[in-house]
This record gives sequence, C-alpha cells and structure tokens, in this order.
Amino acid sequence: MEARGNFGTKIGVILATAGSAVGLGNIWRFPYLTGQDGGAAFVIVYIGCVLVLGIPGMVAEFIIGRHSAANAARAYCSLSRKGPWGVIGYMGVFTSIIILGFYAVIAGWCLQYLFASICGHLNGDVTYAQTYFKDFSSDPIKPLLWTIIFILLTHFVVVKGVRNGIEKASNIMMPTLFILLIVIVIASCTLPNAYKGIEFLYKPDFSKLNSTVIFDALGQSFFSLSLGSACLCTYASYFSRQTNLLKSAGQIALIDTLVAILAGLMIFPAAFSVGVKPDSGPSLIFITLPNVFSQVFSGMPILGYIISLLFYALLALAALTSTISMHEIGTAFFYEEMHITRKKGAWIETVVCVLIGILCSLSSGGSDFLSHFAGNKSFLDCCDFITSNVLLPLGSFLTCIFLGWFVPKKISRDEFTNWGTVKGTMYSVWLFAVRFISPLCIFFIFLRQIGIIKI
Repeated sequence: MEARGNFGTKIGVILATAGSAVGLGNIWRFPYLTGQDGGAAFVIVYIGCVLVLGIPGMVAEFIIGRHSAANAARAYCSLSRKGPWGVIGYMGVFTSIIILGFYAVIAGWCLQYLFASICGHLNGDVTYAQTYFKDFSSDPIKPLLWTIIFILLTHFVVVKGVRNGIEKASNIMMPTLFILLIVIVIASCTLPNAYKGIEFLYKPDFSKLNSTVIFDALGQSFFSLSLGSACLCTYASYFSRQTNLLKSAGQIALIDTLVAILAGLMIFPAAFSVGVKPDSGPSLIFITLPNVFSQVFSGMPILGYIISLLFYALLALAALTSTISMHEIGTAFFYEEMHITRKKGAWIETVVCVLIGILCSLSSGGSDFLSHFAGNKSFLDCCDFITSNVLLPLGSFLTCIFLGWFVPKKISRDEFTNWGTVKGTMYSVWLFAVRFISPLCIFFIFLRQIGIIKI
C-alpha cells in the first residue's frame, strides 16, 4: 500500500479544511435561510451556534482523525479498540458517498449556469428564468452530463494526492473564491438602494426570533461546517503533530462564516435594489438571481454579463472545494482498507458516486419511478433527506458521546494540547461542550428534523 500523504504547510491545512466546509451551503443555503428567517437576527444566532456547537464538534473530529492517522472507518475502530463505536466511521464514509452523488447534481447545475452565462442565455424576466430552470433540470441528458463532468473534475484533483492534489488546488481555489466574492460584493453594494439589503443583513430585529429561526441557525452551523460526515476526521488524519487543533478550528470557522456573510452582502443589496423579496427560498440562485442580474444591469449589459459569469464561476468553485473533500473520504477508505493504490481507490469512489449521481439526476427528469421514489419525494430528495436529517446529525451526536465519555481523557488532552506544547486552559470548557452542550443541541435538531418534536 502507498504511504499516506500529509499537508505540507499550515496555510495548506487551513485552506484545504476550510474549503471542505465552504460550499453551496454558504453561498446558496445561508442567504436563503437568512432571507426566510428575518436577516440579522438569524445571523447573530448562527454565529453563536458556530461558537457553541461548531468549533467543539470540529475539534472532536480533529482529535479522532489525527490520533489515528487513518481513514475515518479505521480511525474510529482504532480508538474504540474494535468495539461497536467503529460503526460511526463506516457510517461517515457511507454518508459522504451518498452526499457526493447528489451534491454533484446540484454542482452540475452550477456548471450549466456558468456555461449559459458565457453564452449569454440567462437574460430575461422571472418567467423566463423559471422556464429555463424547469426545462434544464427536467432534461434527462444535460444535467446527467454535467454531473459526470463535475465528479470527474473532482476525481482528477483527488487522485494526485493530498499535497500535490488537494492542497495545491485549495491554495489556488480558496483565494480565487474570496477574490470573486469581494468583486461581486463591491458591485452589489454600489447599486441604488443597496443600503436596504445591507441594513437587512446587519440591523437585527429580535422580534423575528422564534424557535424556527433558532433551529435553522443550529442546523445551518452544523451542516455548513461538515460536522458528522467524516470529512474533518479524514482531513485531520493528514495534520502534523504541530497543528494547533483549537486554533485551526477557530480559523476555519471564521473563514466559513466570513464567506457566508459575504454571500449575504453579495445577494441582498442586489435583490433589494430591484425590489426582489429576500425570502425567495431555495430557488434564489437559479431563478431569482438571473432575473436580478438582468434587471440591475439592464442599462449596462456588458457589466451584467461579467457579474453573472463571475457569480456562477464562484458557485462552481465553491461546490468543487466541497466535493473534493467528500471524494477524499471514500478514496482514503477504499485504498487503505482494500490495500490498493490511491489511484484505484479514487476510481472506485468515482464510479460509485457516478452511479448514485446518475440515479439522482434522472430523478429530476427522465424517470417517473425515480421522480416518485418515496411518495412525493424523488431519489435525489430522499438522498438529501436521509443524509441531512438522519445520518449527519446521528454521526455527529455519536462522535460527541464517544469522545466525551468513552475515549480516555489522556488521549483527548494530549491531542488538544499537542502533548503539552500548547496551553490547555480551554480543554475543560471544550470537554464540557462536547459532553453536554453539543449532544443536546444535535439531539434536538435531529428530533425536530425527523418530525418527532414540533416546537
């Protein structure tokens, strides 16, 4: 079996791991949840959730991954000494494969919209945008081709290894992503009446706070940081012994949150500028925003063309940083557990994910059976539901219980403090959060998401 890779630089660790968290959840899901849940009040609750739930959970997965220096399945099995807790790692690998399969379909839509932007096909009113999206997403061939292309793009980064593939790509893609974000934010914030969108994002109205807002913020912080997917555990297995886990978790959470807030600054000023309601929901980037771009820059078509092009390039780039991390989870598992080359392991992961992606893509158009796979839910919707509402929360919950109560304190303390070379003043606070606060938050999210409790 090939020797395991590792990250070569501290900045490589931060950018690659932050790239695993930054994705469509930041640029698509965060803005539409912010719009639905009242703006600034949601943002404040979200930031609190990142601090209380996100960072402790990230450190927990970092500890498991770095201590074992192996793929997620072997990492949990090693720490549990072949006990039942090893199932958490296998569940994480299984979850990541399903996520990559359906996530690549959405990412493929971003590639289609990038292509359409290049060709100038996105000019028109909201009715045109709705028709365009419906026609494309229900086509049995085009989305399928873009899905396969996106998985292959991911494959060719991962197959090159940790340092020469993932780290090099992240060192290019993450700064590029920030540059694109800032350019579009500046363009958006200089539009007429843009201040209304900025005010919506930064002036809190706490009268809008309710249980839905709080649970949405909890859920978004949990999913945005990739908790429970074995991604953080896998990436941490490539960390050096000198990597400060708490500091790294804080830096990654900061980057992830900053991208989400910049995405809000990119979208809401433009939307308010043309009178588009901020609560457009999941259709925001594929139906509402093309109409916004065409209205805002109707007098400057060249500028509108450029902004639209940059925006969908940004979406595709953000999606790619996430799919790379999802792919790496399965790749590491296959080549380490099957004792084959990394290249063969990556191809197994790619083929499996392409098969799932084909089923998910066809469920949006081209197959009546897959479109109504479980009642009114398509196969893609079922994959999304089972991972987002069951497997991810369950994996993160079990990780907190396992590390907080069953892994010896000496192991977690040594990893947390880098064997005494880093101050451990926050260790007790972190351990309390992992033992009590994080599991309770995740437990209530889980019960609410599957409909057992209604608050």
